[in-house]
Amino acid sequence: MTQRSARLKIAAAAFLAASALAGQALAFGDKEVARRTSFGGSCVKCELSGRNLAGAHIIGANFSGAALVGANLRDARFQASSFEGADLSRADLTDAGMSGANFSNANLSSARLRAAEAHGVHFGSANLTKADFTDADATGAMFQKAVMVGVVLRSAELRGGMFDSADLTKAVLTDANAAGANFSRATLRGASFRSASLKAANLQKVDATGAVFQDADLTAAMLSHGRFDKASFRSAELRGASMSHASFDGADFRDANLRRAMIGGADLSGARGLTQEQVDEACADSRTRLPAGLTGKGCQGVRVIVKPPRPPAPPAPPSSPEGPRYIITLGPSD
Repeated sequence: MTQRSARLKIAAAAFLAASALAGQALAFGDKEVARRTSFGGSCVKCELSGRNLAGAHIIGANFSGAALVGANLRDARFQASSFEGADLSRADLTDAGMSGANFSNANLSSARLRAAEAHGVHFGSANLTKADFTDADATGAMFQKAVMVGVVLRSAELRGGMFDSADLTKAVLTDANAAGANFSRATLRGASFRSASLKAANLQKVDATGAVFQDADLTAAMLSHGRFDKASFRSAELRGASMSHASFDGADFRDANLRRAMIGGADLSGARGLTQEQVDEACADSRTRLPAGLTGKGCQGVRVIVKPPRPPAPPAPPSSPEGPRYIITLGPSD
């Protein structure tokens, strides 16, 4: 056995022992021991399922492929750490701080991430089915190609987030702030964006069949070439939005604001709740298809332009450290 391998095993054993002691104290009904566990280094494919790691500080560590199924990670901190391919299904990460961490290809299905700080976190290709991000701050986070079926992002901060090609079927983004976010080519079937902010968001080529955008702010958003059949845009703000060449068969536009919306080439022939007054305020062309009895016209003057908010620069995925840097366990406070 090499010296490096020995250090790895000692570090991992000490970390697990500290976690086990804390869990044992709880099992016997003792008051929770005031503690703080810090860990840095490598714990690849560690078995930590069901462990109580609440408040743990995991700094610059490599937990790739680790099993943390149902683990208690409330209030934990994962600075610059990698959980690539790890299994955190049903784990509780409420109030956790994970800025700059890498969870790509990880399994976070049914995990709780309520009020988590996830600035610029990599969730690319992760399984986030039914995960709960309520009130989380995921500004600039990357969810490309992630499976997010039934994910809850209610009241979440998602400005500048990257959701391109992700599957958000039946996702809940009610009251979320996704201004400037990129949903291009994403699946949004049956998703709810009720009262969400989607200012200058990119929804090009999405499949948003049956999605709900009621009371949402889509000012200057890009919906071109998307499929929005049977979607609801009731009372939505679509001022200056680009809706060209998109399909809106059966979509509900009752009381929606279409002022300066670009509907050239859009198929609105089967849209519901659309009035001549709304169409008069929009910018149509000869290719625009409208419901029977309605006629469109082109626009003159300056088009409404809203500059999308600049998301924070995404951090690079943390590299795997060569070996354990330290492991410190602080016992009960006085």
